Amino acid sequence: MPASTREAVRVAVLADSDTRWKWGALTARRITTATAEPTGFVLRGRATPTERQLAETGVSTTTPREVTGAEFLRAVRDAETRGEGYDVVVLALVGGTVRAVLQGLADLALERRPVVVTGYVGVVYEKLTDGLLLRHGADVVLANSRHDAERFRAVYEGVGAGADSVVEAALPFLGGAPHTPEAGRDTLVFAAQPSVPVTRTERAYVLRRLIEHARLHPGREVLLKLRSKPGEHTTHLEEYPFQKLVRELDPPANFTLVYGHMGEVLDRTDLLVTVSSTAALEALHRRIPTAILTDLGVREALGNHHFVGSGLLASFDRLDKGLAPTPDDTWLARQGVASDRPYDAAFDAARDRVTELLALPALPPITPYYTTETAPGYLPGILARHRLDVTAPEPRESGLRRVVREAARGAYRHGVQRVAPVIRRLGEL
Repeated sequence: MPASTREAVRVAVLADSDTRWKWGALTARRITTATAEPTGFVLRGRATPTERQLAETGVSTTTPREVTGAEFLRAVRDAETRGEGYDVVVLALVGGTVRAVLQGLADLALERRPVVVTGYVGVVYEKLTDGLLLRHGADVVLANSRHDAERFRAVYEGVGAGADSVVEAALPFLGGAPHTPEAGRDTLVFAAQPSVPVTRTERAYVLRRLIEHARLHPGREVLLKLRSKPGEHTTHLEEYPFQKLVRELDPPANFTLVYGHMGEVLDRTDLLVTVSSTAALEALHRRIPTAILTDLGVREALGNHHFVGSGLLASFDRLDKGLAPTPDDTWLARQGVASDRPYDAAFDAARDRVTELLALPALPPITPYYTTETAPGYLPGILARHRLDVTAPEPRESGLRRVVREAARGAYRHGVQRVAPVIRRLGEL
């Protein structure tokens, strides 16, 4: 029966990192009429977030369940068997994993499959075409702005795929009180990213300039906002954590490393500086003065090319002299921040689309663009990497096995973050 006739809409969210869990959980609330919390799942893998990271997102009081892709599909199948099937599934995942889960959901052949929603956690500045085509087949592909919606539709239509799934919305975590200067407060926050910039030299340069800025402005509090602690992973690998690099320097007392919820840090921010972090969009939505660094160039590899035309590009030299960039309002509106319509209304179209799909007697089959006919040399490798075989027996995990798995994950993270960079550097000698 159509899900719209049920008393409550049941929603599941599958994420593969802390930032995507935040996006997925908030998106689920904004685009559905569900009154209960979404059932949360985090994918076991390289970037599996710790409980601290999940709690720091501030989006749920319930810790999501850690699963493999096959375990998630079993959970969807078993819920349907019990008569408690999910009406909506939000896939907050990288493109290849989305495509694999879409295949898995199709192979389950459920009597009533869930509406599948996916999208991007922030600024889309790389792998636009590949990422979109891997997500094709979802019922709803959310675009975080008018700019993205136009680009997404152009890609789908350009390859002859249907673009009806693209729905314009906004980043679900924008909000907070508008910026209000306070007498005696002067706080600059640098929003760090795990892989931008990527090299040790460039990251050390940014850190040194931040510390120099703090020395030049002793009355200003300079905060380096970090997303993860050493040993933790997030969406991207961080080979050279700022926490380690700062040990080689002697920062002044007004320079501090901070963690925590980005919204709470923005509550006391008077100038947000970053290379290309999505935090810039959060700050701009609240009308907090924001600067996008050009010191390392304006390059696709850095993602700051996305901000061309924004009026926000600036160098440390200019920031040292007191510059606070003024954003271009037209650019802001196209990016879905501080726009020309109420923020809550940004999700109306997505909510309407999901409601329409839930009201259908039956959902159409999942029909992705990438198939063994359109991409026979590409798709099999993607599906093989994820091994989503729900027919295999589910292993029983003892307490000892769980401890061993956690130890193995810690060893893996140590190898990736500590040992691998050393080996690469030795290989360059």
